[in-house]
Parts: sequence; structure tokens; C-alpha cells
Amino acid sequence: MSITAEMVKQLRERTGAGMMECKKALVESNGDLDAAAELMRKQGLAKADKKSARVAAEGVIVIERSADGHAAAMVEVNCETDFVAREQDFTAFASELAKRAIADRPANLEALLEASLGAETVDACRRALVAKIGENITVRRCSVLASEQHLGAYLHGTRIGVLVALKGGSETLAHDLAMHIAASNPKYLSMQEVPAEVMAKEREILTEQAQGEGKPPEIVAKMVEGRLRKSLGEITLLGQPFVKDPDLTVEKLLKSAGATVTAYERFEVGAGIEKKQENFVAEVMAQVKSAGG
Repeated sequence: MSITAEMVKQLRERTGAGMMECKKALVESNGDLDAAAELMRKQGLAKADKKSARVAAEGVIVIERSADGHAAAMVEVNCETDFVAREQDFTAFASELAKRAIADRPANLEALLEASLGAETVDACRRALVAKIGENITVRRCSVLASEQHLGAYLHGTRIGVLVALKGGSETLAHDLAMHIAASNPKYLSMQEVPAEVMAKEREILTEQAQGEGKPPEIVAKMVEGRLRKSLGEITLLGQPFVKDPDLTVEKLLKSAGATVTAYERFEVGAGIEKKQENFVAEVMAQVKSAGG
């Protein structure tokens, strides 16, 4: 059967794939558009599975608020390069994902991946996008935060996102706290939330430092406790100096406003992912040589 340009055009519109891929699929399917589309889908998913081991440390953070403003969903979607992180299909997928998350309020990431996005599951849409774009794409994290009173949400570009739930205070304070968390990256809400093993390790380090200064044991103990409070204060939200007024800690700011932070989340693109150093020139040359062979 003769494969016409119109048939190729129709298949491209359905799949978003390249012209040569579409023509090849039509030839293999004897011109059957439905069969060709299904063949390309299977081939694409197979390609997606092969790319799953590749490091995806770039991407975007997207936040979507509920209609009443009392809840918000935040998702991190990763890809391999910052170029794809700006690509329209990729950003549209991330945006739709955040909308699905605030609509469904999934209990965990697995539930979000199994949710419907159009006629397919989220994960099927992700794999199809991998096949289309040609990079590994992962949905790394999702958080849904709700507050009966004030909910702060802040995006720093597309790489850092923060949600903070506030009891008391105001919307302005909630937003200011979200900006503070984006800038200062507190690891814990308060001293009480710092794990015992983290506190013990810090105390051990500070004790060794103080003993090295030749002070008597009773002085060393006091020095260690004072330095420990300062050190742990720097990694807790309540202990940090407020970014808009460094003379004021966040704890004092909240007390003056009669407010309490009940929960917060901070996502940063690729945080904690070990990035592989790529030689893109060598990679492109290898692909050119391969295509030429």
C-alpha cells in the first residue's frame, strides 16, 4: 500500500512524533492509522523504560491552589536538561499534574501516578512524554497542604517552591514566611523536631571544639549548650532571623502576630540528586557518527 503525505500528517498530529518515525510505522502497519498509532505507542513506552535509569536532576516546581485558597498542591517534575525544563509539552504536563493533585488530594506519590490525566493514567502520560521528548522524565515529589485559616504559597522562578500553613496571623504573614523559607531553607520547624541523633552528633562536634580551647570541664559544658542552641537554631524555622528583619527571629515574629506555623513544605529542583557530569559535545558527536554509520 502506498503511504501518502496526508497519512503521515494525520499520524504526526495524533502522536506528535517525527515524520520518518510516522512513515516507518505506517509501512509496518500497511497504512492502518490506528495500528500505526498503537505500534508507535508501544515502541515509545519501550523507549521510555530504557531511559528510566538516566539521571533527571533538572525540571520545575509547580504550585496549584484550591478555589477557596485554603489548600495548595506542589509537585516537582524532573527531566535531564534545563532546555527540556522550559519545553512547552513538559511544562504543560507539570501544570496539569498540579491541577490533578489539588483536585484529588492524593495520599502519596503512588496515588498521584495512578490518577487519571485525560484518558490515561499520570504515569502513562509521563512515559509517553519521555518517548516524545527523548529524555527521562520523573514525577519526584508531591505535597498537598491545607489550612483552615491562612496558607502561604511562593514560587521562586520555577526551581524553588514553598507552602506554609498558618494558624492566626494574616495572609501577608503567611506569604512572607513562605518567602523566608524559600531563602533560608530551614531543615526543621523547631528545636523539638530535631532528631536525637542529629542533636547528639552536633553536641559531640561542639564538645571536641570546646575542649580544644583548654577550658575547664564545667565551662566546656556551658559553652557547648550555648553553641548547640545557636547551631540548631540556624537550621530550625523558629530559630532563624527573619529575612525581612534580621533583628527578629521567626519565633518572636509569630508571637507578636499571635500566629503558629502548623506545617510547611519546601521543594527545590534536583535537591539531593547526584548530578552526572555530561560531555554534551562528545555525546552529540557520537550520535552524529552513529547516524552516519
